[in-house]
Amino acid sequence: MYDRTKMKALSQRRAAWEKRTADGGQERNDRFVTTSGRPIRRLYDPSDVAAMDYERALGWPGEYPFTRGIHPTGYRGRMWTMRMFAGFGSVEETNARFKYLLEHGQTGLSIAFDLPTLMGYDPDQPQARGEFGKCGVCVSSLADMEILLAGLPLAEITTSMTINSPAAVIWAMYIAAAEKRGVPRGELAGTIQNDILKEYIAQKEFIFPPAPSMRLVVDTIEFGSRELPRWNTISISGYHIREAGSTAGQELAFTLADGLEYVRWGLERGLDVDEFAPRLSFFFNCHNDFFEEVAKFRAARRIWAREMRERFGAQNPRSWWMRFHTQTAGCSLSAQQPEVNLMRTTIQALAAVLGGTQSLHTNSWDEALALPSEKAARLALRTQQVIAHESGVANTADPLGGSFFVEALTNEMEEECYSYFRQIEDLGGVIPAIEAGFFQREIAGASYRYQREIETRERVIVGVNEYVMEEPIEIPILEMDPEGERRHRARLERTRRERDGGRAKRCLEALREACRGADNLMPYILEAVNAYCTLGEVCGVMRDEFGEYQEVSVV
Repeated sequence: MYDRTKMKALSQRRAAWEKRTADGGQERNDRFVTTSGRPIRRLYDPSDVAAMDYERALGWPGEYPFTRGIHPTGYRGRMWTMRMFAGFGSVEETNARFKYLLEHGQTGLSIAFDLPTLMGYDPDQPQARGEFGKCGVCVSSLADMEILLAGLPLAEITTSMTINSPAAVIWAMYIAAAEKRGVPRGELAGTIQNDILKEYIAQKEFIFPPAPSMRLVVDTIEFGSRELPRWNTISISGYHIREAGSTAGQELAFTLADGLEYVRWGLERGLDVDEFAPRLSFFFNCHNDFFEEVAKFRAARRIWAREMRERFGAQNPRSWWMRFHTQTAGCSLSAQQPEVNLMRTTIQALAAVLGGTQSLHTNSWDEALALPSEKAARLALRTQQVIAHESGVANTADPLGGSFFVEALTNEMEEECYSYFRQIEDLGGVIPAIEAGFFQREIAGASYRYQREIETRERVIVGVNEYVMEEPIEIPILEMDPEGERRHRARLERTRRERDGGRAKRCLEALREACRGADNLMPYILEAVNAYCTLGEVCGVMRDEFGEYQEVSVV
């Protein structure tokens, strides 16, 4: 990209400058690294990116390889979707929170489910005891989904649902509830997370073994590509990989490896890559190291575009796009001096925006201690609004593009990603690597190193191991309606009692037979939820037929 003679002269002057600076002994320590442990040089200049082919590596916003963004005008045309993650207690309480956030300027819904829902249980099953509504909202049947979505403009907004093993069932309930409201499925827009591979790798909310789980994922991809053209049927998630303790490079590599695996399974089903790839989406974490996070997002777009076009032969440019949602890092929030989390979240949100995210959730400052209060959630939303309307960063596309530091980091992230790709391929692919414990060991090692750095004060965390204060924590704790679970259980019992029992039984038996065959399961699941079969009943049939996955511990 630069003249070789000039680069040689520049390198010589750089070396002399480095020596003078090092001899001066002006630096506060001898080790500067990113949050992930990546060494950072004292200075970056054109020689750090001299070998880069501008057209192939960067190009223009809105054009291959999309390093600089998938839209030519960046946020000048449209701001990112402000999609605050919400859900707790009963469907009535969560519905009220959604309306509160929409009234204050949120532009998309994002539903958090409680642990029984995530694991495919009804709240009156023994396995669900004590977990109702604790980390999200409980949804057990179409009757619950109808209340959860009551009064919300489903035809006008997009909805994201963080659900994985039972994703097909919860999605079917959403579709059925919308259709009962008169909104055709073809007009619905949103995302189900539906990323089962990362559950085996990091979050551990799996139900079935890998093969039937992947069948369900591909069933939803196939069904969505033909019936819900505006719906993202999978959100390939690095967020939980990062929350488990991975580095930024591991998050990037493992997430993209999962994404490529889903593409392979779609092709094996007989789908055309351009039939489903445009509706694949991604979900990333944004941690504290500002420039490392920006570089991660830029590298992700470039790698995905290249792999989709050159490895899988996708012809539709939209198949090359990496569209992603970002959430600020929950694992970075501290219970000590929780107000400091406002600053952490602001830095992380700004990095996500400068990295080109399509939608964003900002964590609330009190989330290290409790589910967010209304005021805390509003402040988190206001953080995004200030960045959007007051900071000026949305006025030009890819404002950090061309920075020697950012471009060099982007290239390094890409190189690390491909190194991991090779290791995964050597193990036989993503699923064999999961079964061998490769991902788990890599993440555990990174998590251990990071925690040791904090404990030895090699890494400063403000308010935790430096600038510590002994003071009582005074924040309003969100209190859930103590009658919520009783009301929910009563509705569940009434639903079972008042539904057409014969129809429900026939639908469950039809699903059971379909599980034994090769049909797409989505139509059978839709029939079952429309008959008011419960989540626990539908997942129970699949548990019977597919079995439950038991993870083997690795060291």
